[in-house]
Amino acid sequence: VGDKVMVLARSGLWQEVVNVPASQTFPMPEGMSFEEAAALLVNYITAYMILFDFGNLRPNQSVLIHMAAGGVGTAAIQLCKTVENVTIFGTASASKHDSLKESGVAHPIDYRTMDYAEEVRKISPKGVDIVLDPLGGSDTSKAFNLLKPMGKLITYGVANLLAGQKKNLMAIAKTWWNQFSITALQLLHQNKAVCGYHLGYMDEESELIRSVVAKLVNLYSQGKIKPKIDSVWPFDQVAEAMRQMQEKKNVGKVILVPEAPKEESKKAEN
Repeated sequence: VGDKVMVLARSGLWQEVVNVPASQTFPMPEGMSFEEAAALLVNYITAYMILFDFGNLRPNQSVLIHMAAGGVGTAAIQLCKTVENVTIFGTASASKHDSLKESGVAHPIDYRTMDYAEEVRKISPKGVDIVLDPLGGSDTSKAFNLLKPMGKLITYGVANLLAGQKKNLMAIAKTWWNQFSITALQLLHQNKAVCGYHLGYMDEESELIRSVVAKLVNLYSQGKIKPKIDSVWPFDQVAEAMRQMQEKKNVGKVILVPEAPKEESKKAEN
């Protein structure tokens, strides 16, 4: 009772009081803020398991990270930096490139004005060792084709379904139609791997998740990873917080808190 903890839950966390099984709680390390704790688990567990459990990331390899300025993207960049001489390609809008370079992305690519696959090939004609794919649709095919022999594609989302503030049936149909498909026999000839990851379906794997969190807490305590907070919003501004993400303005994590931070509320009173 009274311990500061981080929690994992599939849904239901946009409220002041929540009830979760003890097995889904993890003690916060010394010096960590509540905002950092909120930003850590989902993004860093996802990035860690994709890069190391599926991706088998090793020194001197190359990685393509889509949505590199988002929550999982920033986590993946920091985790790549814990391995020697990893070359990071990251897609993001041009306004975020300076921030990405500072964080360790060797080659930021503006996906809005360039064909990222062509840009990667210009720098690395053979492609890359690992692609993190949160996009789905035709981008998964592009990712597969960008892999070097023995490369790994890990798909963990279908962001291409989300086109603006409302469900776009055309975007959904297009993404579904262009969805990547491959047979075991085709894989055999390609010498490549395709993996799928969804943390929400790992409920039964509490020991595995706990071991990953222990590694992440250790990396945090060593100063090797630190959640990047883009902005903090009170519950009554949830629409603005969502817009910040939908318009792809955020660099790092968008956090919700029940009430406005104290400094802000003082300013409002003045």
